[in-house]
Amino acid sequence: MQILRIDSATTGANSVSRVLTQAIADHLTAKHPEATLIERDLVSDPLAHIDSITTGAIRMPQDSHDEAMAAAFPAERAVLDEFLASDIVIVGAPMYNFTIPSQLKAWLDRLGVPGVTFTYKDGAPQGLAGGRRVIIASSRGGAYEIGGAAEHQETLLRDFFAFIGIPDLEFVRAEKIGFGPDVRDQAIADAKELIAQL
Repeated sequence: MQILRIDSATTGANSVSRVLTQAIADHLTAKHPEATLIERDLVSDPLAHIDSITTGAIRMPQDSHDEAMAAAFPAERAVLDEFLASDIVIVGAPMYNFTIPSQLKAWLDRLGVPGVTFTYKDGAPQGLAGGRRVIIASSRGGAYEIGGAAEHQETLLRDFFAFIGIPDLEFVRAEKIGFGPDVRDQAIADAKELIAQL
């Protein structure tokens, strides 16, 4: 079994989503001692935002790559292969300005690959990346209604992963963490109670 932990918060020691991803990883590795844990920190080791070269390397057939795309392909494909090789994926996803951090979006851009993680059949998208468990460690400074006018974080993640064949995400939330230290601490404590049930 392989467990992949993704962190994207830029707030370092003050990050709540990192507290949650650590707690989830600790719980799951204790529950599955045979598992290999892979950790990818998108802040200390960021992925570049996609450009014409990386887009071509990711999405175009290898036999149509130019020299620059061919050079970029191994590193780009390694990100996808790491995800596809994982049985459980833990995603730290804080809300920044009503959506996910751009570092996390850059990682998602490596996962949406035609013919590999999704295709179209009978005029509709069909996800090809199912068969793995995805747990989202969600942190928010306020309280937001899912799908509300200012909520583009969890909704985006639900839609993206459903599109590639993983419709049943599990969310561990710490909300209202900007409301003060006591509220923050309680939100983390409540989230850890949920983590113990994973």
